[in-house]
Amino acid sequence: MDAIIDYFSRLEHLPLHRGAYLFGGLFFFFLIENTLPLFKASYNKTKHSGLNIFFTLTTIVINFAMAFILAWAAVFVEANNFGILNWMGASILICMTLGLLLMDFIGAWLAHYIEHHVTWMWQFHVIHHTDQNVDTTTGNRHHPGESVIRFLFTVIAVLIVGPPLWLVFMYQTISVILTQFNHSNVKMPSWLDAGLRLVICTPNMHRVHHHYRQPYSDSNYGNIFSFWDRIFGTYVVADNSKLIYGVDTYMDKEITEDIVALLKLPFQGHKEHITYKEDENL
Repeated sequence: MDAIIDYFSRLEHLPLHRGAYLFGGLFFFFLIENTLPLFKASYNKTKHSGLNIFFTLTTIVINFAMAFILAWAAVFVEANNFGILNWMGASILICMTLGLLLMDFIGAWLAHYIEHHVTWMWQFHVIHHTDQNVDTTTGNRHHPGESVIRFLFTVIAVLIVGPPLWLVFMYQTISVILTQFNHSNVKMPSWLDAGLRLVICTPNMHRVHHHYRQPYSDSNYGNIFSFWDRIFGTYVVADNSKLIYGVDTYMDKEITEDIVALLKLPFQGHKEHITYKEDENL
């Protein structure tokens, strides 16, 4: 445990390691999904990946530019004995477990849920949902504005939870890897998926969230842990082979496959979802 704490304590000063988790994870899941794909690629994968990697790079720039705020928050809660973990005075193991759970809930699940229910936030988040060919690169397809929103939720989570800096970096590392995993276009055996989704969000679980129609797109918000959706009644099971990716209000490829159009999208007014009367029997 001491070795783990020591490593993540130093991760702030190991940018190559942090980059390796991001791009190494992308490469790893890219290989797997091309070997065992759920949906066979019928699109220009180079163009698709290039667009998503552009948004990945903007997220990296924003996170690095604002990293001092996150570091300040972690130092503040530790120095002032502030936050749930500090008030509990729990052991390292309990601190790590509960800290990861609460950071995932506030910084990921709750942030994601709110983005779907606050109109101006949805206008930034919708760029993530416009991807009609979901794969591991989709995980980091975020408008720069959304990257700022997500970052601020992470800071809020740190102030509420009170994790030490090493735990913040552990959370971010696991979050990046799980995001790439649960967006990957990999065909998983049902027994493996069933076992994993008892604890973590799997591709089979999260893909439902990327179906182009409500109410499916308003379900399975989880990133690391799967049980938040069960607890809050947003857990949905659907036949992945029948999914159609995208979002019903923006299916025009001239928008969804154009960087400039996507960057402008949040500032062009809100489009209401279409109401469907019949269940799609997914």
